[in-house]
Amino acid sequence: LKAGGVAGVFVDLILFPLDTVKTRLQSPQGFRKAGGFRGIYAGVPSTAIGSFPNAAAFFITYENVKSVLPHGSSSYLSPMTHMVAASLGEVVACLIRVPSEVVKQRAQVSPSSSTLRILSHTLYHEGIQGLYRGYKSTVLREIPFSLVQFPLWESLKDLWSWKQGHVVDSWQSAVCGAFAGGFAAAVTTPLDVAKTRIMLAKAGSSSARGNVLAALGDIWRTQGLSGLFAGVVPRMAAISLGGFIFLGTYEKTRQLLL
Repeated sequence: LKAGGVAGVFVDLILFPLDTVKTRLQSPQGFRKAGGFRGIYAGVPSTAIGSFPNAAAFFITYENVKSVLPHGSSSYLSPMTHMVAASLGEVVACLIRVPSEVVKQRAQVSPSSSTLRILSHTLYHEGIQGLYRGYKSTVLREIPFSLVQFPLWESLKDLWSWKQGHVVDSWQSAVCGAFAGGFAAAVTTPLDVAKTRIMLAKAGSSSARGNVLAALGDIWRTQGLSGLFAGVVPRMAAISLGGFIFLGTYEKTRQLLL
């Protein structure tokens, strides 16, 4: 819990500006109208509050599921174990992440409004379900992301450990995390764009219903391939750096605690 929480807070707060740029590039009104480079830390209170419990929930689930599933030395079982553990970790973590993400993203594209005002406005007009708008799309983004990132991260660590004859250091784990995160970020960007559009859509609109395939189809019709991969560069940069900081900090903190 502590290792995951500390890692989550570190990466979310350090890389928040890149996340804001990515969100504004993906927003329906476009980068400039969404705020451009102004108020780059809009929505940071929501992230600061949600970061620790979100990351802690993921890693508690990930490590516990990994410990009860068969993995051993069987090369074909190990990636499956990591995939299942990461997927279940994301489903649990999204219960905390999605409300935080909804408030954060709405603040990022409305830098003149405070986080508290956006939270109260969402609750008043949409209720609790408004805070969970985009839950399905977030899970549908995070599970493929984790299916790519975590088996790749674990495989790269195992390969590096085998090459050097001992378990990887925390900085080496961080490098593996950066590669794994950057690759996973690139291939899942269309799902991230769809999730952003659903969360930012006006209440009652067709996009607000949360249909990921419909959102992807609408983006493809109106903006084509460039629309589906809007914000891919800052997303890859943020998640590569995030993977380095997040997974490296996690490993280091866990080593210190254990």
